[in-house]
Amino acid sequence: MGTQLMLAGLEQGECGEAWNLSHPDRVLAIQKRYVEAGTDCLITNTFGGSRTNLARHGQEGALKEINAAAVRIAREAFGGRAGYVLGDVGPLGALLEPYGDLTIEAAQAAYLEQTAVLVEAGVDAIIIETQTAFEELGLALAAAKTAGAKSIIASVAYDAAPDGVTFRTMMGVAPEPVAAFAAENGAHIVALNCGRGMDMPSAARVARVYRNSCDLPIMVQPNAGQPVLEGMRAVYKQLPADMGRCVPEALEAGAAIIGSCCGSTPEHTRAIRQAVDRWVAEHR
Repeated sequence: MGTQLMLAGLEQGECGEAWNLSHPDRVLAIQKRYVEAGTDCLITNTFGGSRTNLARHGQEGALKEINAAAVRIAREAFGGRAGYVLGDVGPLGALLEPYGDLTIEAAQAAYLEQTAVLVEAGVDAIIIETQTAFEELGLALAAAKTAGAKSIIASVAYDAAPDGVTFRTMMGVAPEPVAAFAAENGAHIVALNCGRGMDMPSAARVARVYRNSCDLPIMVQPNAGQPVLEGMRAVYKQLPADMGRCVPEALEAGAAIIGSCCGSTPEHTRAIRQAVDRWVAEHR
């Protein structure tokens, strides 16, 4: 995938649960909206597509069908034009032993099963998203390598400290060791997504740390601002123009791939696309 500037589209919040195959046309329609907005990459609707997650809904038997269908739908959304399909692999939704009940063996098997299906279905890359600890990230990276993924993206979720310049995962991991870990364990791209306080300026700060800590290309997928609670629902209110206005900061910090995560819409992607194009034109 190199270090060219691209957009990553299709946010997990829009498509809902990956296990629900009852509305494939709706998923396709959503992904087409991101293509029309200018994205170069689509993330498959498989964030919760591992055996451990699907089993909570009685859908583990449909794992191959679900993941393969998601890849097919994403590819179809491009309508024949060039584009990258990224196979989305989210956390397993359980703590590994000794902190929880999920064994290392079960976690290894779950990651290998899902990544193998996504690779077989023809994804251009595997994106391992919303990771918070080296133990699980390492298992997922190893699985993607074993499955033969052409490109592997290691994406970590950070929370911003009150000072706005310090970032840690839920498990206390900082960006510097994440960059080193990703490079040492076979990732081709180091990334960030989601997290408390993770807007575009925060993403730029983490990207700068990544750039100073490793030589991997960098991908950022910040949220649409900080959510507020309305009617017991988290609502993101950052306007697309406000997100787009901060894109140059992320590019100058070293981001080579820019998308967005929670609360964002195709209009946020459109604003990012326009900002990227302007920045590229100005720096040629």
